[in-house]
Amino acid sequence: MSLALFGLKGRRALITGSSQGIGLALAKGLAAAGAEVVLNGRDAAKLDAALGEMPVGTATLAFDVTDHAAARDAVDRFEAETGPIDILVNNAGMQHRSPLEDFPAEAFERLLQTNIASVFHVGQAVARHMITRGRGKIINIASVQTALARPSIAPYTATKGAVGNLTKGMATDWAKHGLQCNAIAPGYFDTPLNAALVADPAFSAWLEKRTPAGRWGKVDELVGACIFLASDASSFVNGHILYVDGGITASL
Repeated sequence: MSLALFGLKGRRALITGSSQGIGLALAKGLAAAGAEVVLNGRDAAKLDAALGEMPVGTATLAFDVTDHAAARDAVDRFEAETGPIDILVNNAGMQHRSPLEDFPAEAFERLLQTNIASVFHVGQAVARHMITRGRGKIINIASVQTALARPSIAPYTATKGAVGNLTKGMATDWAKHGLQCNAIAPGYFDTPLNAALVADPAFSAWLEKRTPAGRWGKVDELVGACIFLASDASSFVNGHILYVDGGITASL
């Protein structure tokens, strides 16, 4: 009975930005737990490649998460033609590194749109249907930078701080409708987004000393947290930010 709490059979999960990295790892993990998965991305070639790594029955839903109308239209159409989205993982994100005094304004705007506006756009589009059904799971991907800052990524830190607070706001508004809205905050993981840092021996050495676990995270290590928050096991967990970071936020 206890293990059944974590099962996702009969549920459908949409994961944004799931053609690679953390999004694809979470898609595979939710599928392994029994969910029917819907991949999302803007690059059709990458999306098709990711689909080839997924079980039969996986669907794709291509739309721009930074476009409010496009997100709403895509979700409404999918719900009408295919069926309910029971789980939403807002994973789409980007990074740009530059000293704050030289940070390009256009890069700041892209970060705002991709990392935080998309969570609002897709979250609202999906939640409207979940509210009608009286149930649903929304999992936003925050970051260790939701709580901490590093040089050269101040705007990224601002967007991930906003993801944390928007998650709390979602829970505050939507828990009464039967939704659980939480966030996963990864530490430093070996992903395409962090490729430049992984390739930097000095940074990796610093990270290993700074992180109590002494290493980079592996994307598969985020799967358990996602299954927990997507399943009945977290039925009274709401507005929570779950740090999966090897202890980096717990240690000076």
